[in-house]
Amino acid sequence: MSGMTPFAATRWGGPEAILLPLVLLAYWWPYARRSRSLAAQGRPVPRWRRACFASGLVVIAIALSPPIGYLSDQLLAFHMVEHLLIGDIGALLLVLGLTGPLIAPLLRIRAVDRLRVLAHPLVAVPLWAADLYLWHLRSAYQLALRHDLVHAIEHACFLGFGMAMWLALLGPLPKPAWFNNFARLSYIIAVRLIGTVLANVFLWSGTVFYPYYAAGERHFGVGALADQSTAGAVMMVEESILTLGLFCWLFLRAARESEERQALLDYSNAHRLGLSEERAGRAVAAGQGERLRRRLEEEAERRTPAG
Repeated sequence: MSGMTPFAATRWGGPEAILLPLVLLAYWWPYARRSRSLAAQGRPVPRWRRACFASGLVVIAIALSPPIGYLSDQLLAFHMVEHLLIGDIGALLLVLGLTGPLIAPLLRIRAVDRLRVLAHPLVAVPLWAADLYLWHLRSAYQLALRHDLVHAIEHACFLGFGMAMWLALLGPLPKPAWFNNFARLSYIIAVRLIGTVLANVFLWSGTVFYPYYAAGERHFGVGALADQSTAGAVMMVEESILTLGLFCWLFLRAARESEERQALLDYSNAHRLGLSEERAGRAVAAGQGERLRRRLEEEAERRTPAG
């Protein structure tokens, strides 16, 4: 154990080994219970969303368990992997697992409903960016490494603000009327640029930011700057992959919305219902295209003479 930091022997195998499964169960149990309730009502949660939510919990468990949980106390590169798994990948998968009916009971709680503002695009990004940069300041970062409670708060912040950032883009909460596909594209670019700047600081600064890792770097025979540059490279690669995936998602979304909007307009014109392009566009952008279609069909049936 020589050359290892004090946390190396204690981060896993103590209370964390018991608390982590309990925390994950606390997330999964109400989700699974609500899913069963919705299925019984004829409003099942899509299987792929349930798989995303479960995968998000698994990703977080992997991030906090050996070997990543152990190595993250020894090398900055592995700590970066841990944080990206929690605050980016895990948070994204959890958000993809949510639907409006799933979270409806939570939103009936006034204190929780007021937190919806955190998922507004103009609020979520600044808070996420502030959280990301403040926790990477040397004082805050090394304080978290030396104190379990602060470390847990750090991880909770990464997960919470990460979920808020993804909720603003991909979540089931209503979006502002101005948050169209162009605004979504700008949102994605802004988020990725914020992360890329920090990644480049680690990659090219030439200054060691966290002396805490010195013992672990000596133990594994890794130079401090090499460890730090690797952490930046890991962040850059992860950012690039996510950005590419988000661009693909946005392109497919825009194509689907265009097709759905045109289908609504064609149906309206065929039955002389007077649907405007603006109304069709708003409905499709809000995910209410199918609902509008049913209304148009009902209106067409009322106008059709009997017999």
